[in-house]
Amino acid sequence: MSEGALHPGLTHERWERMSLADQLANIGTEVARAARAKDRLDDVRQQQHLDLALELFEFTLDDERWRDQRIEIGRAREIVCDFLAGDNEYESSAESLDAYFLPFSYLSLRAASDRPAPDA
Repeated sequence: MSEGALHPGLTHERWERMSLADQLANIGTEVARAARAKDRLDDVRQQQHLDLALELFEFTLDDERWRDQRIEIGRAREIVCDFLAGDNEYESSAESLDAYFLPFSYLSLRAASDRPAPDA
């Protein structure tokens, strides 16, 4: 996948400066947007947000720091694809996907609030 193909300005280097919680929180945001579009029967937006989520999944899977977590990350991608573009064989729901991704958002937000403010 090319650098920042769907996310303008996003490069592997920039993505790899993020923690795993930050990366999965960003993926979860796109998944939640796709799930809302699915609920509204907006196929175009659903596909757009799924494509964005898949790009971020690929960036995360390419991040060597998470080599030992690749099976779980890949499984999460598989479940997201099954729910949003497949037959939902895993019987997932928007709520179950939120339950998976929201803790990463909380971790990301908490870590951000613990960081010192940048110099003005």
